[in-house]
Amino acid sequence: MMKQIRVYHVDAFTQNPFEGNPAGVVPDASDLTLTQMQKIANELNLPETAFLLPPTDPKADFRVRYFTPQEEINFCGHATVASVWLLANEYGWAQRADHITLETNIGLIPVHWDQGETKVSKVTMTQISPQVKEAPFHDRLEIANLIGVDVDQLDERFPIKLAYTGNWTLIVPVKTHQAIDLAQPKMDQLAMFNKKYSISNTHLFTFDAKQGFDLYTRDFAPAIGIPEDPVTGAANGALTGYLVLENIISKEKTHLTIGQGDALGRPGTLYVTIKRRKRIC
Repeated sequence: MMKQIRVYHVDAFTQNPFEGNPAGVVPDASDLTLTQMQKIANELNLPETAFLLPPTDPKADFRVRYFTPQEEINFCGHATVASVWLLANEYGWAQRADHITLETNIGLIPVHWDQGETKVSKVTMTQISPQVKEAPFHDRLEIANLIGVDVDQLDERFPIKLAYTGNWTLIVPVKTHQAIDLAQPKMDQLAMFNKKYSISNTHLFTFDAKQGFDLYTRDFAPAIGIPEDPVTGAANGALTGYLVLENIISKEKTHLTIGQGDALGRPGTLYVTIKRRKRIC
């Protein structure tokens, strides 16, 4: 019989209950097997659940493993934010530090926080350096059909590519906020398509965002057991990397405000800071 464990439900990328993206967090998973972790994630049936373990890297404070209801994944942004917010506010870390370093399957992820009057008010993670590569197909009509939008709503000014800050994400530019909200993906076909090309999720974006936002996005990940992920830290990190590496945003642009979750009634906001590094040949 498995001992009782404490499990938290934390809404990330919002300050309002029942908005943003819900994550499960198990702050002490040291006695759990991988099978038990997967069963807990499946039982919670949230987009992702984070399990915190003792680190194996001396530079890390915790090791974290991420599970969707279906399988383990290498990285999850919103579950990272949720975990650190919980540790800072409920487990006393805010009283003795201003950051935590997490050991993940893709490397070390430092996460800092800003202290409010009574609780930590803001959590900022630093994702690994982004990568972009060509998508292994060129049929825009096929993509439009899979994500359930008219092909003329794909924004031809920008390429469809794969981007990475921990999970390979298919980045699809769309012309309008409305077209993204009306998208009706063929989930079974999209799941098969993404599995074929080892893609974790499909991320739609547009610059046609609400006032106060730079971009609006929507994310589908049926291949890993998440029909739609409400507000995605890793995918929007990958998107930002794509925008920078493809020279779509100017070099003077250092901050982005991204909105997501409207279509699910779970609006959330991500504040992205871009730090460019000089390439050394």
